[in-house]
Amino acid sequence: MDPDSEVAFDFQPYLCQYKSGRVFRPGGDPTVPAGTDPVTGVVSRDIHAGAARARVYLPPGAAVSTEKLPVVVYFHGGGFVTGSPARPSTHAYLNDLVARAGAIGVSVYYRLAPENPLPAAYEDAWAAVRWAATRGDGADPWLLDHADLSRLFLAGCSAGANIAHNMAVRCGGGGALPDGVTLRGLVVVHPYFTGKEAVGAEAAFGPDVREFFDRTWRFVFPETSGLDDPRVNPFVDDATRAAVAAIPCERVQVCVAEQDVLLKERGLWYHRELKASGYGGEVELFESKGVGHAFHFVGMAGSDQAVELLERNVEFIKK
Repeated sequence: MDPDSEVAFDFQPYLCQYKSGRVFRPGGDPTVPAGTDPVTGVVSRDIHAGAARARVYLPPGAAVSTEKLPVVVYFHGGGFVTGSPARPSTHAYLNDLVARAGAIGVSVYYRLAPENPLPAAYEDAWAAVRWAATRGDGADPWLLDHADLSRLFLAGCSAGANIAHNMAVRCGGGGALPDGVTLRGLVVVHPYFTGKEAVGAEAAFGPDVREFFDRTWRFVFPETSGLDDPRVNPFVDDATRAAVAAIPCERVQVCVAEQDVLLKERGLWYHRELKASGYGGEVELFESKGVGHAFHFVGMAGSDQAVELLERNVEFIKK
């Protein structure tokens, strides 16, 4: 059989990898350029963020104002294998979030698996966080003129929520952020976590579900120790629990979706375990009713539930 047509790994709906090494992403990965959004008035541009790249967003009116603005570093979802800040749905979401929150947005272009397996995405994410925290290495005009880095937020959806969590952990413990920079909050939306042992309602899952998580996690991270890798199971032991408890922010918001069959239970578990870990900040939980995983990016961007979720996160940032 032709190795260019024989499937080696099927990771639907995201991609299919063939034995030749060729990767096919159904529908491609459409993009839109940065620029001025005609609906919100938000201005964006693509930049190099240290060793990574990012799309930076400035809310309307900020360029002629002296007000200092919070900074939200955002990580898109897509199973670590697809998506980008330039994807139309992600770009539209950041325009709305930045306009409503009155914040500077930094949406990260991290490298994707399998071409660039984890931990590449984590390395790019950290480079972007450090870039934002140093005002673009002291050279980005928007951050220099408008950023209030005592109000830094990390946020993401699905795999991006996993990345946001891991970046928050990395910010703690060793004084990793520059002086004067305060991680004010962490927003994890429909977070991608798992583990060897079932939690809560996962006990009803058949063994094929756990096998699916193991197989796909090893696909995106071949050098992982498995489903109890602390990057995907942050409460696997006392040491990882202590690292999570040391997240240096005041508040964490965990968002789940009622019909997110595979990941809702892990979101609830993360909320529950974070509160029990010794973490000293506030932990909030918000559940969107009657919708599934990442619904606000999958055909329901203008729905009442999507607006409600966006407003909840805007309120969290502005609080």
